[in-house]
Amino acid sequence: MPNLHDDQLSMSLEDDWPDIRDAVAKVCVRFDNDYWMKLDHESEYPTEFVDALTEGGYLASLIPEEYGGTGLPISAAGAILETIHKSGCNAGACHAQMYTMGTLLRHGSEEQKQRYLPAIASGELRLQAFGVTEPTTGSDTTQLKTRAVWEGNQYVVNGQKVWTSRALQSDLMLLLARTSPADQVKRRSDGISVFIVDLREAVGNGVEIRKLDAMINHNTTEVFIDNLKVPPENLIGDEGKGFRYILDGMNAERILIASEALGDAKYFIRRACEYANERVVFGAPIGKNQGVQFPIARAYAETVAAELMTKKAAALFEHERNCGAEANMAKLLASEAAWHAGDSCMQTFGGFGFAREYGIERKWRECRLFQTAPISTNMILAYIAQHVLGLPRSY
Repeated sequence: MPNLHDDQLSMSLEDDWPDIRDAVAKVCVRFDNDYWMKLDHESEYPTEFVDALTEGGYLASLIPEEYGGTGLPISAAGAILETIHKSGCNAGACHAQMYTMGTLLRHGSEEQKQRYLPAIASGELRLQAFGVTEPTTGSDTTQLKTRAVWEGNQYVVNGQKVWTSRALQSDLMLLLARTSPADQVKRRSDGISVFIVDLREAVGNGVEIRKLDAMINHNTTEVFIDNLKVPPENLIGDEGKGFRYILDGMNAERILIASEALGDAKYFIRRACEYANERVVFGAPIGKNQGVQFPIARAYAETVAAELMTKKAAALFEHERNCGAEANMAKLLASEAAWHAGDSCMQTFGGFGFAREYGIERKWRECRLFQTAPISTNMILAYIAQHVLGLPRSY
């Protein structure tokens, strides 16, 4: 008799991983708004914050124990990132380590994993940079112009990347480059390879990194690559299959970014409710007015709905089930919930919302990124239209 429970999936409706959430919250208490405001003003990297998370083992949560990590599931990593953002901090300085190393973990050789993962887990090495986006191709990754050509006994790489965050603070960078010209492959996703580049050796020897001045302090850069020599042992997996390798990690990325957005939404809702109860105008708390209440209440409802979708996506991922649609919808819904919560919080605080000392305007700027990166809202809608609803491909 078939097992009728084979297709059933369970997920917690409560806050999972409470011990981890409490521990991460205690770390975040040490990094208040003054800390982030100073870094934001100076456009500097939160080294002390990243070091504290590394020492606690939180950035190694998805690295298996055999490679020095804690081997936790993605829901635990999501709980870590959500708590960071819920506490008023920002994980943008270090979250990439959680999902970027997945390409190495799933598709790298055993020698590569032994060489890099334990050092990444301990904090000896940082793998925070991912060279994918280019100035002329944007989201159309299959048309990237960076080329890796085999010459003698090594690859020689030329090209340019943009919006490569944390390249100046990373020891290693994953790099996506064409090893076969686009007009010589059957499918446009073929002929793209992924390499691991040691920036400690590459900078000044084929790589130049320039800081980009941006609206939020994510330490993002442009990377210029001129005759960079990459040994064959730094090729991850098979040549020409790199695009599929990075697609394999995108569901994890979507789920983790959704978790961050949920944290921001919860932060905004808490701050808005606190202020609405405390702020007295015309002889009564402003929270008494429906014009103040309703946007916050709606944002809360959207956040709860987005949280359920994120939990479902994480549960499917952990059970190795197809979760592309759920991961994309989780990121979409959570990013919009965070933005609406931020907008209602800004409106509740009124003029004080624009004062840097409250931290609201900083978080408001930061959460806007989620609707653009790592994938835009419109790209997600196109995915849902084509792959879920069966509508014609739009691009």
